[in-house]
Formats: sequence, C-alpha cells, structure tokens
Amino acid sequence: MSIQAAPDGARQNQLRHLLKHDCGSCHGMTMKGGLGPALRPNDLTSKSDELLVTVILHGRQGTPMPPWKHLLSKEDAEWLVKLMRIGEVH
Repeated sequence: MSIQAAPDGARQNQLRHLLKHDCGSCHGMTMKGGLGPALRPNDLTSKSDELLVTVILHGRQGTPMPPWKHLLSKEDAEWLVKLMRIGEVH
C-alpha cells in the first residue's frame, strides 16, 4: 500500500483518538485483543493492507465489527493501518 498523503495534523489527532478509544473499546486499549482480535504489528503480519482497509471501511458481517466508511475516507483507513503496523497507538 502506498500512502499518498498523510492527513493534516488535526485529522491525525482525531484518527489517533479514534484508534485508541473507539477501536480500543473492542480490540483492547493496547490493541492486545478483547471482543475483537489483537491489532499489534505481529498480529497483523498475515493480513494485507488492502484487507485491513476493507475491514475498517466495510466492517465484518456476522461480527461486532461495524463499517466505518461513514466517518473515514480510504486515506484515513490507510493511515490507521500504517499506525497499527508500526504499533503507534497512543
């Protein structure tokens, strides 16, 4: 995946907050898992960036994972994947 342009600073702060608090409410505040699976860098090695972006935007039917496409652009989702890949959830 090629990140075209990072969101601006204000949007980055919003996305970090979403990742920690909204995603963290199911995946664990440190992304070690909970209701949802773990999202730490080692846990994501077998998942493609494209798959992760698709799951973020469209959710997973039959699971509690909701679609976020109403709040996030594809670029936002790509940037979140980048943060998860480097373990930067704070």
